[in-house]
Amino acid sequence: MREDERQQTREEFGEAVNMTASSLEEWLASDESKQAGDKQSGESTGHASGRRIVTLLRKRRDDLTEADFEHMRKVVGYVHRHLAQRPGGDVEDTRWRYSLMNRGHDPLRR
Repeated sequence: MREDERQQTREEFGEAVNMTASSLEEWLASDESKQAGDKQSGESTGHASGRRIVTLLRKRRDDLTEADFEHMRKVVGYVHRHLAQRPGGDVEDTRWRYSLMNRGHDPLRR
């Protein structure tokens, strides 16, 4: 991946993930987080992704691998697709919001 592509991925990831590593880690420990999403083997895909996002947020920029950038692009795509499916009404206590939060994006955060 070229450096300009890495830079763009980092920027898009930074815009999509609006939770800090510590706030995401705290969220992932909650019952609501653990209950959101599709579970294939005990842990939902989003929850596992959230744990990886915590690691990415704490990682030095120079230490990011190609696999890290690939995951960052997946997260950006997921957040954009999911935001486009926003349900009507109050979303504060919805699986829609919880699923986004598992990937580091709180749609109620300004």
